Amino acid sequence: MPSNIVLVTGVGGELGGRLLARLGNNPDLERVIGVDITPPRRSVLRRMGHAEFVRADIRNPLIAKVISSAKVDTVVHASTTVHPAGPGRRTAIKEVNVIGTMRLLAACQRSPRVRKLVVKSTAAVYGAGPRSPAVFTEDSELIPTSTSGYAKDAVEMEGYVRGLERRRPDLTVTTARFINLIGPDTDTVLARYFALPVVPTVLGYDARMQLLHTSDALAMLELATLQDRPGVFNVGGDGVITLSQAIRRAGRIELPMPRTAVPSVSRVLRGARVVDFSADQVRLLNFGRVVDTTRLKENFGYTPRWTTREAFDDYVAGRGLRPVLDGNRLSNLVGKVTVAAATGQAGRR
Repeated sequence: MPSNIVLVTGVGGELGGRLLARLGNNPDLERVIGVDITPPRRSVLRRMGHAEFVRADIRNPLIAKVISSAKVDTVVHASTTVHPAGPGRRTAIKEVNVIGTMRLLAACQRSPRVRKLVVKSTAAVYGAGPRSPAVFTEDSELIPTSTSGYAKDAVEMEGYVRGLERRRPDLTVTTARFINLIGPDTDTVLARYFALPVVPTVLGYDARMQLLHTSDALAMLELATLQDRPGVFNVGGDGVITLSQAIRRAGRIELPMPRTAVPSVSRVLRGARVVDFSADQVRLLNFGRVVDTTRLKENFGYTPRWTTREAFDDYVAGRGLRPVLDGNRLSNLVGKVTVAAATGQAGRR
């Protein structure tokens, strides 16, 4: 039975907003409602069709009234944040990820009309480390790299989703574990990282990176919303690219540094509000992460259009990145990063 009344969370973000616009222009859907504490971007508002925006906080129990009064039958939970691009308030983000998810799932459980749940999760639930498998499958153990980071939020969230499935076995639940997103209009940690003229890396490491174009993430969520595709699915583009290859393709300058200096540089970049490097992200840049997408292709029925390399090249072209050629500017940037790293190490002695 096709979805008729859909509610999408996190429509103030890029992915949730674009999904709202897509669904809002689907004539087969009776009603499409987007909720968030901030409105969608103007570009979304201009092309959202018959979709509606309701200012609502999923951390508030009143979200249950929105779902019940609108007679929602499909909920797409797209508001989870795992890797904020810029420095943000950890407490507020965790509340949305954990408390917000709990409130939303409780509302789904109580509403007899809700029959489908689509959840945006992340491959960061697998962690990244020296003992990690070369390729993660959906059955791999969930080991976030830190006990208090954003990836830990995703592990908790998935636990709540599994609990809901046990209590409401009649629900069709689809969980999408996205690998790191990239695209010309996508503001992510990696998008900001690879745009740095001088890119700090860890000496002796060259991680394998797998990426997912934002348009493929959007297409997968849309298909899960419109058709019943229950299960947990890794979602990533075919192929991998090493960190050093990506830096060269973006025309950036690589600056290898000792592993002990990386936290200091991360704090400098975070303090300058350039990019927010969490412990999860630093370990990703050390060890990389690659997922198996066989289940996505064979069971879910979707093959990403963009490979990892194609997605990255589209990001580079869309951002208009040009090779760093200004020697004076390069020397100044290298000097600042090196001094910051040295100062950070001296401060810990």
